[in-house]
This record gives sequence, C-alpha cells and structure tokens, in this order.
Amino acid sequence: MKTAKLLAATALVAASGVLAPQAQADELTLCWAAWDPANALVELSKEFEAQSGHTMKFEFVPWPNFADRMLNELNSGGKLCDLLIGDSQWIGGGAENGHYVKLNDFFDKEGISMDDFAPATVYAYSTWPKGTPNYYALPAMGDANGWFYRKDWFEKPEIQEAFKSEHGRDLAPPKTQMELLEIAQFFQEREIDGQKRYGAAIFTERGSEGITMGATSSMYPFGFKYEMTPGKYDMEGAVNSPEAVAGLEFYKELYKTATPPGYTDSYMEQSLDAFKSGQVAMAMNWFAFFPGLYADPDTGGDKIGFFVNPGQAKEASTLGGQGISVVAYSDKQEAALEYIKWFAQPSVQSKWWDLGGYSCHVSVLNDPSFADSAPFASDFLLAMDGVMDFWQEPAYAELLLAMQKRLHDYVVADQGTAQEALDKLIEDWTETFEDEGKL
Repeated sequence: MKTAKLLAATALVAASGVLAPQAQADELTLCWAAWDPANALVELSKEFEAQSGHTMKFEFVPWPNFADRMLNELNSGGKLCDLLIGDSQWIGGGAENGHYVKLNDFFDKEGISMDDFAPATVYAYSTWPKGTPNYYALPAMGDANGWFYRKDWFEKPEIQEAFKSEHGRDLAPPKTQMELLEIAQFFQEREIDGQKRYGAAIFTERGSEGITMGATSSMYPFGFKYEMTPGKYDMEGAVNSPEAVAGLEFYKELYKTATPPGYTDSYMEQSLDAFKSGQVAMAMNWFAFFPGLYADPDTGGDKIGFFVNPGQAKEASTLGGQGISVVAYSDKQEAALEYIKWFAQPSVQSKWWDLGGYSCHVSVLNDPSFADSAPFASDFLLAMDGVMDFWQEPAYAELLLAMQKRLHDYVVADQGTAQEALDKLIEDWTETFEDEGKL
C-alpha cells in the first residue's frame, strides 16, 4: 500500500515540475551498506529519478566489508561513488583528507538549514571539527543501539510468577543495566515451550566494530567517556575511570552468564538470527532493523517488544547512523547536490520514515503522531536524546582496532582485568594521537 501511495505521489510531483529535469541527465551512484534501509532508499529514490531525469545506481556493501571497501575507495581517490552514506566516525577523515565536499555554501544557496535536523544528528553526522558550523554531510539515517524482546514469553503467567518469586518485582522491560542483567540471567538455560532458551544476544565480534558497539552500550551508562575535556585528548581518568571499569566488568558478566553458548564473534546478523530462531529472550541491535523485526511472521507482531538501551548512572545509547555526503572525486557533483537538495525536503523525509528509513528531520520527529507511528518510535526518540559516539578522528580506523582488541581480549578471551584493558587502551590511543600530532 505504501509503495502504491509513493508511486502515485511520484507521478503527481513529477507532473508538477517541482524539480525540473536537467538538460543533461546523469547516472549517479550512491554507496552505502547492504541492509533493509538501503532497500527503502532505492524505493524512495524513484521519486528523485522521476523529478530530475537523472538515473540512480546503488552500490551496497555487506556490513562486515563496508568500512574497508569504502575507506579504500576514498583513500585511493576512486570515482565509484558520487554520493556516500558513510558512518559517523568517518566524518573527520572525510573532511581533513578532502574526501567529502564541504556543503556550507550549497546549504546557504538552497536555504537548507541544519536547524531543521535533530541537533544530535547534526553534531554526529555532519560537523567537523565537532560542534562547529562546518558541514560535510546531511543527516540521512538516524540510528542507535536498542533492544527487543520476546514479549510473548514475558507475558506467560508461569514466567511472570517465577520471576517475581526470584526478584520480588514484576517482569517488565528493564530500566537499568542491572535489571537487564537480572532478566537475562533469569532466562538463561530456562526451558520455554519444551526448548532451552538463553538470556540475551549481544555484540562480541572482533573483526570490524562489533564488540566496541556492544560494550559501550553498557560502558556509556556506567560513566565511560573518551576525554576529561572535549577536544583535549586527556583520556586518563575518563577512559579508565572506576565507572568505565565497572561498565566493562558488567558487560563481561552479561556475556559470561547470559548469552548462548559459542557466542564469541557475534554482531548484527548473529543477533538477528539468535532472536528469530527462538534462542534468546532479548537481543541488542540497531533500530534500523526494528521495522523488519516487527514485520517478521514468526517472531514479530504481538510476539515482540522493544526498549531503549537501559541507563545506569546516566541514560545513554551507542550512536549508529550516517550522513550523506558528496564525494569530492565525483565528476557529477552538481547532480549529486541535486539529490541532497531533494532528500532534505520535509515531504521526502516523511516518506523516508514511512518506508523504513530513520529520518533526522525535526518536522518528522516532532510530529505529534510520530511516537505512535511505530511500536519502536518513542524509544527511538528517547535513544537519540542520549546518544554517544566513538572517536570521529581521521585516525578512527586505528583507534577502533585498538579498542576492538582490548575489549575482545578481556571480555571474550578472558585475558587480564578490565582496568588493565582500559589502561592499555589509553597507551594505544596515546601513541596514535602522538603520531597524528594531536598530543
């Protein structure tokens, strides 16, 4: 039904000539990761093709290979991508290395205001240096790490009775990290409907970014931060604070006591599989997957519920999501900028949400009906109010690999203590920032 409405709207808008077809039609290639929102963008972009006369091609790369493939493309000055929806952490390198076109003059000319987008997404996806009015991307896909759970299991009377007997409170989606652990441990190896189940599917993958994205979902609420003073790279007492250590110790306990067996290298796909196959009561993953999860015929609908990442000392969620940039090496920058202008329109942003994308536009997010427009919409708003992100420095890849190693060695490989892991991480990062001339 939504597709039919979209096509009808496309024909109407094309006929009205809102975007007059250009004298020269170009073929634009948009690069992104291969996942459900990318498929929604293909559908949405049909409207741009009809209005502009340009043709859209898409290069979607599986998540495990996305960063390597796209960063290699940028670093080599490649011309594959005219438009790139790149991860938030790439913005520093994209700006400083000249990979992305600076958009300030274009935004001013076309009347595109960053005030029309959620402040957290502008800060994370668009600006470099951070927090300055220097824009290298338009917020495209809001996202954060959230949670989903087997609502039908939670509602079973025998399960509710057993949980209340053990914990003295009603079984409900957790409000704190400690409640999350209690619930996950309660479900660990519990028999439900004749099968052994497990507590939670979390991120433990080492090769790309998985365990960092997962562990920080606990570490941020406990109080982990990257610097004592933003922009000063003073990591001692922030990265390895008692609160950061407690958050990392918590994540290891969650992993050791409440996850499926053999769950040593898991990320997005493994989390989805564990939930859909009925292995786990709860799972973490990006909000981007929630529309598909809710639509799943076996474990979606009234069988699934959603909740925002629980707080502890503070409310915080690990940021996902991306901005859309014009690649500086493209020979079709004018046409690519036309796409940015089209995508920034409130009406297009509304359709983006309807199709399964996560708009960052305030006209969508502040609409009174938004919170009730999907069973996870209100949690998405809560998450985006408290998002925290990894370093966005040009040396982001090296910084990330160091954290991946230190966290995986401690959490999964059982090497050393949390304090030692974070102390060594500061040593790693200090060396990188010294090499970069930041320290």
